[in-house]
Amino acid sequence: MVAFFVLFITAQLIVASGLEGGETFFDNLYISIPMTLTFLSGVLAFCLGLMAIIKKKERSPLVFIATFIGLLVLVFVAGEFLGPDH
Repeated sequence: MVAFFVLFITAQLIVASGLEGGETFFDNLYISIPMTLTFLSGVLAFCLGLMAIIKKKERSPLVFIATFIGLLVLVFVAGEFLGPDH
């Protein structure tokens, strides 16, 4: 989850510095690479947190929080891909 937040803040700082995206997601690699890595780290946090909860019977609140945030990332990105284009 630390990587998720560091990468997300990095991407937001890049956007705040004045860089803009283009027509497609990969038009500006300075923005798209940190955001892709942010998505991957969020999904990985969900998968690993779920494995820890189910297989290892983990009950730490931080694991549940990381798993929930990863689930939110997964739902958001799935909605972006599966939702209607506007």
